[in-house]
Amino acid sequence: MKAAVIFQRGEMPQYTEFPEPTVQNEDELLISVKAAAIKNIDKSRASGKHYSTKGDLSMARVIGGDGVGLLADGTRVYAMGVSGMIAEKATIDKRTIVKLPDAINDLTAAALPNAVAGSAMALRFRAGMKAGDTVLINGATGFTGKIAVQIAKHYGAKRIIVTGRNERVLQSLIALGADETVSLKQEDEAFVAQIKRIHSQTPIDIIIDYLWGHSAELIMTSLKGAGAITHRMRYISIGAMAGDRIQLSAENLRSVDLQLSGSGLGSWSMEEMGLLFKEIIPEIFQLAAEGKIKLETEAIPLTDIERLWDMEVTDGKRLVVVI
Repeated sequence: MKAAVIFQRGEMPQYTEFPEPTVQNEDELLISVKAAAIKNIDKSRASGKHYSTKGDLSMARVIGGDGVGLLADGTRVYAMGVSGMIAEKATIDKRTIVKLPDAINDLTAAALPNAVAGSAMALRFRAGMKAGDTVLINGATGFTGKIAVQIAKHYGAKRIIVTGRNERVLQSLIALGADETVSLKQEDEAFVAQIKRIHSQTPIDIIIDYLWGHSAELIMTSLKGAGAITHRMRYISIGAMAGDRIQLSAENLRSVDLQLSGSGLGSWSMEEMGLLFKEIIPEIFQLAAEGKIKLETEAIPLTDIERLWDMEVTDGKRLVVVI
């Protein structure tokens, strides 16, 4: 079969012949892949830099963690791969299969699930979001951030505040459900002052953060208390696009009612993972099929994987390989 293969950690994937995977146990099925998205996690794992691949020295692997394809009986499904998914054939985990609505196309179905996991899991399980909550999304101009705005709105957020550097995309988030934008391009003092003003007018209940780094330091500075009773907040780290480490003052944790946690691979329970595939992703697929979730994709053929692997995808789009 043809596939996108990494032969050595950190190298560019190659479009080449590779042995077709075989089913190893009763929990696996073989699928004919039709589309698979390229996410930040795929690039990070291919380079060996993601925490889930540290110490893994195995070579010659097909890339791609999930995708859309056809079962032997022709049923169109989304699933997580046991083998790499950017290939003509892949083995999938039966427990992750989600049947696709007829009205959703392959590109949308391949692009959505990672972003759904990167937003809905944090909102539902780490933040315990309730209708009427005020949500701040730090780094909302990327693909997952744009989906997070819409899911927070669907879950009943009273007010959604978004931050970002791309001013045009930041303003476009208003049409997706955001209520106020905060530019990360302004001076630190102005950024802190704006967050303080927002929090004083409508106390923030939940912060989901795709950036971490300096912006996280500024947000926590904005929320620091002065000894009075404070509003309970849940701060959920999801990504680290702006840096993996921050300086955190102990006063931030003592002066406010702040719950700090993370949402990602390894932090979710088996029950939560089950709900992701049984309830959450199917629900969002249906919303997308009905035109209630908006997203943009950039399609590339599998044959062009070497040329387009490092392609810069702007304005919050998702790159999807078509097989």
